[in-house]
Amino acid sequence: MNEAERRPLAGRGIVVTRPAHQAAHLAELIRAAGGNPILFPVIEIVEVGDLQPLLALIDRLDEFDIAIFISPNAVNKAMNLIKARRALPPRLKFAAIGRGSVKELKRFGLTDVIAPARFDSEALLELPGMQDIAGRRIVIFRGDGGRELLADTLSARGATVEYAECYRRGRPQLDAAPLLKAWARNELHAITVTSSEGLHNLFDLVGKLGQSWLRKTPVFVPHPRIEQTARELGLVNVALTDQGDEGLVRGLAQWFAAGR
Repeated sequence: MNEAERRPLAGRGIVVTRPAHQAAHLAELIRAAGGNPILFPVIEIVEVGDLQPLLALIDRLDEFDIAIFISPNAVNKAMNLIKARRALPPRLKFAAIGRGSVKELKRFGLTDVIAPARFDSEALLELPGMQDIAGRRIVIFRGDGGRELLADTLSARGATVEYAECYRRGRPQLDAAPLLKAWARNELHAITVTSSEGLHNLFDLVGKLGQSWLRKTPVFVPHPRIEQTARELGLVNVALTDQGDEGLVRGLAQWFAAGR
Protein backbone atom coordinates (compact mmCIF):
# COMPACT_ATOMS: atom_id res chain seq x y z
CA MET A 1 0.00 0.00 0.00
CA ASN A 2 1.49 3.33 -1.05
CA GLU A 3 1.34 6.58 0.95
CA ALA A 4 -1.67 7.92 -0.97
CA GLU A 5 -3.64 4.76 -0.23
CA ARG A 6 -2.58 4.68 3.41
CA ARG A 7 -3.24 8.38 4.02
CA PRO A 8 -5.88 9.40 1.44
CA LEU A 9 -6.71 12.64 3.27
CA ALA A 10 -3.11 13.82 3.69
CA GLY A 11 -2.95 17.60 3.79
CA ARG A 12 -6.74 18.02 3.73
CA GLY A 13 -8.55 20.16 6.27
CA ILE A 14 -11.92 18.54 7.02
CA VAL A 15 -14.58 20.33 9.06
CA VAL A 16 -16.43 18.14 11.60
CA THR A 17 -19.77 19.68 12.55
CA ARG A 18 -21.01 17.02 14.99
CA PRO A 19 -21.87 18.14 18.55
CA ALA A 20 -18.64 18.55 20.53
CA HIS A 21 -19.15 15.44 22.67
CA GLN A 22 -19.79 13.26 19.60
CA ALA A 23 -17.00 14.48 17.32
CA ALA A 24 -14.02 12.49 18.66
CA HIS A 25 -14.50 9.28 16.66
CA LEU A 26 -14.91 10.99 13.30
CA ALA A 27 -11.98 13.29 14.06
CA GLU A 28 -9.81 10.27 14.89
CA LEU A 29 -10.73 8.54 11.62
CA ILE A 30 -9.89 11.68 9.63
CA ARG A 31 -6.58 12.02 11.45
CA ALA A 32 -5.75 8.36 10.86
CA ALA A 33 -6.32 8.93 7.13
CA GLY A 34 -3.83 11.81 7.20
CA GLY A 35 -6.36 14.64 7.34
CA ASN A 36 -6.64 17.59 9.69
CA PRO A 37 -10.03 17.58 11.49
CA ILE A 38 -11.36 21.08 12.13
CA LEU A 39 -13.93 20.93 14.91
CA PHE A 40 -16.86 23.31 14.45
CA PRO A 41 -19.87 21.90 16.37
CA VAL A 42 -22.99 23.47 14.87
CA ILE A 43 -25.43 21.83 17.30
CA GLU A 44 -25.26 21.70 21.07
CA ILE A 45 -27.24 19.31 23.25
CA VAL A 46 -28.76 20.91 26.34
CA GLU A 47 -31.02 19.71 29.12
CA VAL A 48 -34.78 20.06 28.86
CA GLY A 49 -36.17 22.91 30.91
CA ASP A 50 -38.47 20.72 32.98
CA LEU A 51 -37.57 17.09 33.68
CA GLN A 52 -40.84 16.25 35.41
CA PRO A 53 -42.79 15.10 32.30
CA LEU A 54 -39.92 12.77 31.36
CA LEU A 55 -39.59 11.41 34.90
CA ALA A 56 -43.35 10.86 35.13
CA LEU A 57 -43.27 8.86 31.91
CA ILE A 58 -40.32 6.79 33.14
CA ASP A 59 -42.31 5.97 36.28
CA ARG A 60 -45.06 4.40 34.14
CA LEU A 61 -42.77 2.67 31.68
CA ASP A 62 -44.55 -0.62 32.47
CA GLU A 63 -47.51 0.64 30.43
CA PHE A 64 -45.54 0.46 27.17
CA ASP A 65 -44.79 -2.41 24.81
CA ILE A 66 -42.01 -0.79 22.75
CA ALA A 67 -39.50 1.98 23.49
CA ILE A 68 -37.93 3.65 20.44
CA PHE A 69 -34.78 5.74 20.71
CA ILE A 70 -34.21 8.29 17.97
CA SER A 71 -30.55 9.13 18.67
CA PRO A 72 -27.55 8.31 20.87
CA ASN A 73 -28.33 11.45 22.87
CA ALA A 74 -31.84 10.14 23.56
CA VAL A 75 -30.40 6.82 24.73
CA ASN A 76 -27.84 8.45 26.98
CA LYS A 77 -30.20 10.95 28.58
CA ALA A 78 -33.12 8.53 29.02
CA MET A 79 -31.24 5.43 30.09
CA ASN A 80 -29.22 7.22 32.75
CA LEU A 81 -32.45 8.54 34.26
CA ILE A 82 -34.18 5.16 34.00
CA LYS A 83 -31.29 3.26 35.59
CA ALA A 84 -31.14 5.74 38.46
CA ARG A 85 -34.89 5.58 39.04
CA ARG A 86 -36.18 2.06 38.40
CA ALA A 87 -35.72 -1.38 36.85
CA LEU A 88 -36.54 -1.90 33.20
CA PRO A 89 -39.88 -3.63 32.57
CA PRO A 90 -39.07 -7.22 31.54
CA ARG A 91 -41.54 -7.30 28.63
CA LEU A 92 -40.51 -3.94 27.14
CA LYS A 93 -39.01 -4.21 23.65
CA PHE A 94 -36.40 -1.77 22.41
CA ALA A 95 -35.94 -0.22 18.98
CA ALA A 96 -33.46 2.34 17.73
CA ILE A 97 -32.58 4.43 14.69
CA GLY A 98 -28.90 4.50 13.80
CA ARG A 99 -25.79 2.51 14.56
CA GLY A 100 -24.81 5.02 17.24
CA SER A 101 -28.09 4.51 19.09
CA VAL A 102 -27.69 0.73 18.97
CA LYS A 103 -24.12 1.03 20.25
CA GLU A 104 -25.23 3.31 23.09
CA LEU A 105 -27.99 0.87 24.11
CA LYS A 106 -25.40 -1.92 24.23
CA ARG A 107 -23.41 0.21 26.64
CA PHE A 108 -26.43 -0.03 28.95
CA GLY A 109 -26.59 -3.81 28.53
CA LEU A 110 -29.37 -3.91 25.92
CA THR A 111 -28.41 -6.13 23.01
CA ASP A 112 -31.79 -7.35 21.69
CA VAL A 113 -32.69 -4.20 19.77
CA ILE A 114 -34.96 -3.77 16.76
CA ALA A 115 -32.94 -1.63 14.35
CA PRO A 116 -32.84 -1.11 10.58
CA ALA A 117 -29.69 -1.22 8.48
CA ARG A 118 -30.51 2.22 7.09
CA PHE A 119 -30.55 5.02 9.64
CA ASP A 120 -33.94 6.68 9.33
CA SER A 121 -37.58 6.45 10.41
CA GLU A 122 -38.68 5.08 7.05
CA ALA A 123 -36.36 2.09 7.40
CA LEU A 124 -37.53 1.35 10.93
CA LEU A 125 -41.15 1.46 9.78
CA GLU A 126 -40.39 -1.16 7.11
CA LEU A 127 -39.24 -3.76 9.65
CA PRO A 128 -41.56 -6.71 10.42
CA GLY A 129 -41.67 -5.79 14.11
CA MET A 130 -43.27 -2.45 13.26
CA GLN A 131 -46.12 -3.81 11.11
CA ASP A 132 -48.72 -5.63 13.24
CA ILE A 133 -48.82 -3.17 16.15
CA ALA A 134 -52.51 -2.36 16.53
CA GLY A 135 -53.28 -1.89 20.22
CA ARG A 136 -49.61 -1.59 21.20
CA ARG A 137 -48.37 1.27 23.33
CA ILE A 138 -45.14 2.87 22.10
CA VAL A 139 -42.92 5.55 23.63
CA ILE A 140 -40.47 7.50 21.48
CA PHE A 141 -37.47 8.95 23.28
CA ARG A 142 -36.14 11.93 21.33
CA GLY A 143 -35.02 15.55 21.44
CA ASP A 144 -37.45 18.45 21.30
CA GLY A 145 -39.29 18.71 18.01
CA GLY A 146 -38.25 16.74 14.96
CA ARG A 147 -40.06 14.77 12.29
CA GLU A 148 -43.54 13.40 13.00
CA LEU A 149 -43.45 10.62 10.40
CA LEU A 150 -42.66 7.81 12.83
CA ALA A 151 -45.38 8.62 15.36
CA ASP A 152 -47.95 9.45 12.68
CA THR A 153 -47.37 6.17 10.83
CA LEU A 154 -47.39 4.03 13.97
CA SER A 155 -50.60 5.74 15.10
CA ALA A 156 -52.16 5.08 11.69
CA ARG A 157 -51.32 1.40 12.17
CA GLY A 158 -53.32 1.36 15.39
CA ALA A 159 -50.66 1.97 18.04
CA THR A 160 -50.88 4.49 20.87
CA VAL A 161 -47.77 6.66 20.73
CA GLU A 162 -46.28 9.07 23.26
CA TYR A 163 -43.17 11.22 23.05
CA ALA A 164 -40.54 11.45 25.78
CA GLU A 165 -38.41 14.52 25.12
CA CYS A 166 -34.99 13.96 26.71
CA TYR A 167 -32.95 16.93 25.52
CA ARG A 168 -33.03 20.10 23.46
CA ARG A 169 -30.94 20.99 20.43
CA GLY A 170 -29.49 24.46 20.28
CA ARG A 171 -27.24 26.51 18.02
CA PRO A 172 -23.96 27.21 19.79
CA GLN A 173 -22.49 30.69 20.06
CA LEU A 174 -19.47 30.09 17.82
CA ASP A 175 -16.87 32.42 16.39
CA ALA A 176 -16.65 31.62 12.69
CA ALA A 177 -13.45 33.67 12.23
CA PRO A 178 -11.07 30.66 12.46
CA LEU A 179 -13.13 28.87 9.82
CA LEU A 180 -13.10 31.90 7.52
CA LYS A 181 -9.33 32.25 7.96
CA ALA A 182 -8.84 28.56 7.11
CA TRP A 183 -10.87 29.06 3.94
CA ALA A 184 -8.87 32.18 3.03
CA ARG A 185 -5.56 30.31 3.52
CA ASN A 186 -6.83 27.36 1.44
CA GLU A 187 -6.57 25.10 4.49
CA LEU A 188 -10.23 24.01 4.44
CA HIS A 189 -10.99 21.41 1.80
CA ALA A 190 -14.22 19.66 2.83
CA ILE A 191 -17.07 19.73 5.34
CA THR A 192 -18.97 16.85 6.94
CA VAL A 193 -22.57 17.44 8.01
CA THR A 194 -24.79 14.84 9.67
CA SER A 195 -28.17 16.61 10.00
CA SER A 196 -30.27 19.10 8.07
CA GLU A 197 -30.65 21.23 11.18
CA GLY A 198 -26.88 21.30 11.57
CA LEU A 199 -26.47 22.38 7.95
CA HIS A 200 -28.89 25.28 8.43
CA ASN A 201 -26.99 26.30 11.59
CA LEU A 202 -23.67 26.15 9.74
CA PHE A 203 -25.09 28.27 6.93
CA ASP A 204 -26.22 30.92 9.41
CA LEU A 205 -23.08 30.83 11.56
CA VAL A 206 -20.58 31.47 8.77
CA GLY A 207 -22.35 34.59 7.49
CA LYS A 208 -22.41 35.92 3.93
CA LEU A 209 -18.68 35.62 3.32
CA GLY A 210 -18.59 32.07 4.63
CA GLN A 211 -21.68 31.17 2.62
CA SER A 212 -19.93 32.13 -0.62
CA TRP A 213 -17.08 29.74 0.25
CA LEU A 214 -19.49 27.10 1.55
CA ARG A 215 -21.31 27.00 -1.78
CA LYS A 216 -18.06 25.98 -3.50
CA THR A 217 -16.62 23.63 -0.86
CA PRO A 218 -17.40 19.90 -1.11
CA VAL A 219 -19.91 18.93 1.57
CA PHE A 220 -20.21 15.27 2.61
CA VAL A 221 -23.54 14.05 3.97
CA PRO A 222 -24.75 10.54 4.95
CA HIS A 223 -28.43 10.85 4.05
CA PRO A 224 -30.45 11.94 0.98
CA ARG A 225 -32.57 14.28 3.11
CA ILE A 226 -29.47 16.27 4.11
CA GLU A 227 -28.29 16.23 0.48
CA GLN A 228 -31.61 17.79 -0.56
CA THR A 229 -31.26 20.48 2.12
CA ALA A 230 -27.75 21.27 0.88
CA ARG A 231 -28.93 21.69 -2.68
CA GLU A 232 -31.82 23.88 -1.55
CA LEU A 233 -29.24 26.15 0.12
CA GLY A 234 -27.38 26.44 -3.16
CA LEU A 235 -24.43 24.22 -2.35
CA VAL A 236 -22.79 22.95 -5.53
CA ASN A 237 -20.47 20.11 -4.50
CA VAL A 238 -22.55 17.73 -2.37
CA ALA A 239 -21.41 14.13 -1.92
CA LEU A 240 -23.79 11.51 -0.53
CA THR A 241 -21.76 8.93 1.41
CA ASP A 242 -22.45 5.68 3.19
CA GLN A 243 -23.84 6.15 6.67
CA GLY A 244 -21.82 6.40 9.88
CA ASP A 245 -18.42 7.98 10.50
CA GLU A 246 -16.66 5.27 8.51
CA GLY A 247 -18.97 5.95 5.57
CA LEU A 248 -18.16 9.65 5.66
CA VAL A 249 -14.41 8.99 5.67
CA ARG A 250 -14.72 6.49 2.80
CA GLY A 251 -16.61 9.11 0.82
CA LEU A 252 -13.93 11.71 1.55
CA ALA A 253 -11.16 9.34 0.51
CA GLN A 254 -12.90 8.42 -2.74
CA TRP A 255 -13.56 12.06 -3.59
CA PHE A 256 -9.94 13.15 -3.16
CA ALA A 257 -8.54 9.97 -4.76
CA ALA A 258 -10.45 10.97 -7.89
CA GLY A 259 -8.35 14.14 -8.00
CA ARG A 260 -11.17 16.53 -7.20
